[in-house]
Amino acid sequence: MSPALNKKDLHRIFEKLDKNGDGSVSLEELNWLLERIGVHFSLHELESLVGKPCLNLEEFLSFYDSISNAENKKMIQEEDGDLAKAFQVFDLNGDGFISCEELESVLGRLGLWDEHCGKDCSRMICFYDTNFDGFLDFQEFKTMILRTASS
Repeated sequence: MSPALNKKDLHRIFEKLDKNGDGSVSLEELNWLLERIGVHFSLHELESLVGKPCLNLEEFLSFYDSISNAENKKMIQEEDGDLAKAFQVFDLNGDGFISCEELESVLGRLGLWDEHCGKDCSRMICFYDTNFDGFLDFQEFKTMILRTASS
């Protein structure tokens, strides 16, 4: 599912799927499309999900939105899972926060920190510490990693 599909693209797809031109797409036609993009449902599962034997254009658009949102949530959960594992590496005492000392320790073990970088760890934590408690919680850590990765 590509979030780059706009309403015009989806309308064209709907028209291609609507082979008999009756203004609706059957579950069989919809399932054919879904299988081509790697989403597999039985017709029974699809009918349970859709709640009817065919979809008009507006229902088709809503179905696309629901699948896109579900796919985005799944990707976010997977990303958060990986970030949570990384967070645990830095949260040495397991208290749910990363202190300057923990950050220095882990970076030191990785060979990415020496005594001259001490102020940098403090600055890094201060920069991403949005609640000003002197530590990074998971959300602050996530922001730090995602901003660093995108630059």
